Amino acid sequence: MNYKITNGSISYGAETIIEEIDFEIKEKDKIAIVGRNGSGKTTLLKALIDNSILEEGIGQDKFNIYKQGDINIGYLKQINFENSNNTMLEEILEVYEPIIKLEKRISSLSEELQKNTSESLIKEYTNALEKFEILSGYTYKKEYEIALKKFGFTEEDKAKRISEFSGGQKTKISFLKLLLSKPSILLLDEPTNHLDITAIEWLETYLKNYPKAVVIVSHDRMFLDRIVNKVYEIEYARLIEYKGNYTEFEKQKRINYEKQLKDFEYQQAEIKRLRAIADRFRYKPSKAKMALSKLKKIEQMTIIEEPNKYDLKTFHTNFQLKKESGKIILTAKNLQIGYGSSIAQISFELYKGQKLGIIGENGIGKSTLLKTINGSIPKISGELNYGYNVSIGYFDQQIEFEDTERTVFDEMYEKFPDLTTTQIRTMLGSFLFSGDDVFKKINVLSGGEKGRLRLCEIFKTGSNLLLLDEPTNHMDIIGKETLEEILKQYPGTLIFVSHDRYFVNKIADSLLVFESNKVTYFNGKYDEYVRKKEESNNKEDSPLIIQEKNIKKENNPYFINKEINKMKNRVAKLEKEIENREEEIKLIQNEMMKEEISTDYIKLKELEEKIQSINKEIEGKMLEWEQLNMKLEQGYLD
Repeated sequence: MNYKITNGSISYGAETIIEEIDFEIKEKDKIAIVGRNGSGKTTLLKALIDNSILEEGIGQDKFNIYKQGDINIGYLKQINFENSNNTMLEEILEVYEPIIKLEKRISSLSEELQKNTSESLIKEYTNALEKFEILSGYTYKKEYEIALKKFGFTEEDKAKRISEFSGGQKTKISFLKLLLSKPSILLLDEPTNHLDITAIEWLETYLKNYPKAVVIVSHDRMFLDRIVNKVYEIEYARLIEYKGNYTEFEKQKRINYEKQLKDFEYQQAEIKRLRAIADRFRYKPSKAKMALSKLKKIEQMTIIEEPNKYDLKTFHTNFQLKKESGKIILTAKNLQIGYGSSIAQISFELYKGQKLGIIGENGIGKSTLLKTINGSIPKISGELNYGYNVSIGYFDQQIEFEDTERTVFDEMYEKFPDLTTTQIRTMLGSFLFSGDDVFKKINVLSGGEKGRLRLCEIFKTGSNLLLLDEPTNHMDIIGKETLEEILKQYPGTLIFVSHDRYFVNKIADSLLVFESNKVTYFNGKYDEYVRKKEESNNKEDSPLIIQEKNIKKENNPYFINKEINKMKNRVAKLEKEIENREEEIKLIQNEMMKEEISTDYIKLKELEEKIQSINKEIEGKMLEWEQLNMKLEQGYLD
């Protein structure tokens, strides 16, 4: 498979979005498209689907679109639910319709062969089994079950109708359908939006092993680093290709810039020297020929363009605290949070200057904790005490304003009436609201603009405790890097929720990890937490696994170690048994391919029944394996 665009461009009216597009997708390519918000990344994805958007670019090559092989493009926005009365499982199974039809045909052929063992029927049956294996018919159920679980769906969700799900959940179901349909080119526009870290990590593994091509638009640097092997950057309406992952792209871009700048400066100095010689001697008869040769040399040069400086336009602020807090910022002891009923119990102490990151699955209390600390919702029970002089600045991921008919300027004037017009405009300008932008109504602002406006307000308050709920939503990579630097330099105390692991690792010096049945405090950075978590899979007495409050029997260390070891040993044994049984299936399938067997219906029937029996056994072992692993991950014993 090969899909190549040569010297294309994209324009809207008189505005050129991308002036020269040389873009190629090969089989199994994992490609990132990066650039500032509004640079044309999503538009380029759309142009890959709808080539009518493309026109001739400014390059020397002839404009051409080349396609080789069977190209099937999958794009999330193309997927709609035709029948909202379908259950979620029915929607997911639509992806596997060819496999399910073949499965039914195999069953039908099996019944027919009991009455008729003709050679043609046996041949069709054998071919059907072979095709079923090629289509991963023996593993498709396991595939979608794991995917649903990793995306946070429960067993009960399978039977719910599509109409019962929220907009965000519908998007996740559509996304799963797209992934599981396995198009030859998978186009993903911000795929990690609205996914928690568990789902993002699963998606990383899935895409790394995806057997076909993937093109990703994303601002998640760690996600891109772990998946892509090629990066296209859109900057100043130009599309430039780099080999490697995101980190390699940044390195190559810097090296290329420095080299081009050095070459440009050297050439400009040489041109200046040659012109000076020519100007000095051009009117002297004995030296005129030499002077003309210097000018000729300049004409023969291939002029090196001055490289564009990086597009680093972003917001900035000089943060000043209005008042200093005491050493202890807040204390939570057996704090129960939730809406009516408790969804989590939390205990921790926060000290001045600490930067606490909150991570975990969606819907289990992270935002609820911030709202409780902010006083937006009451605690259910337990203690929540604030330290001396604590003042809170709160960023809600929903970003709601009291009056969306206000202009940007009026919003800031309403919040800070003591400031002069010049002071307000200067403050807004530092957050990229300049000129007539300050007279835009809030209801016409983009998500990124609303986020910047809210951050501008919060930073101006001078609060010494910031509560930030997903502050990097709608930000491009430059915006994230800017906020990282601001928060690293912030002299107060910070609690923030984020699914951006790179951002969490840069900012947080400690973590609150939300899981389905507990909240764990970890004193250290995200990298260290991941390393400890991986080590805990092979270590006894790991604090990341064993949480005393979750063990239903007595807190006896001997009992805990003994039971944990039992489960670990059983998991290892199950893995070996599953591997052996899967190898057994492969041997049987090889046996079925033999010429003397492929025409023997009775023998084929026996072998097929044996495979079905082994698969049932594997399913049972897999279920037990998953349950044991879940217990080990959640840290409690039944």
